Amino acid sequence: MKAALPALVSILALAACVPSTKAPPPSTPTPAQRPAPARPAPAPVIQAPPSTNWIDAPLTPGSWVYQDFGPGNGKRSLFSNPENTFYFSVSCATGPDGVQVQFSRTGTPSKRYLAMTIRTETAQRTLTGERFGAQMIIAGVPATDPLLDAMALSKGRFAVEVEGEAPLYVPSHAEVSRVIEDCR
Repeated sequence: MKAALPALVSILALAACVPSTKAPPPSTPTPAQRPAPARPAPAPVIQAPPSTNWIDAPLTPGSWVYQDFGPGNGKRSLFSNPENTFYFSVSCATGPDGVQVQFSRTGTPSKRYLAMTIRTETAQRTLTGERFGAQMIIAGVPATDPLLDAMALSKGRFAVEVEGEAPLYVPSHAEVSRVIEDCR
């Protein structure tokens, strides 16, 4: 046994010189190539829907003219286009109900009575218009009616709508205020 001991020690010493075999490290999976992030499509340009608010509509082309027909003969403001086609007028009239401001709108009335709506920044009123001749609709309010103040003080415009006719978006100029004041 003593003789076997040196042989055992030599085998152990020899075994110590041999490099140990290590198990290969566990393979790390290579991450899959990720595609470059796609650039987002540009955001669509969102356009505001067309406004249905009358105050945003373009003004009807034309201008106001103040007319004084002399003492006792009346005054009016006439709105017409650049070719002098009459569209709308505001005039002072005295009748059985007292002093009135009358609104006259050209058109082709289909019946005797039609709705005429006046819209301002602060007020809206639907009046009963009456056909006058073949191409005119007339409605009126007392000279003291608050609608007249709303028309005179409206921010830049008011609308006149008559059933069956295209709406008018007219500027609220001094000529309108002048007739209203003359009527009062």
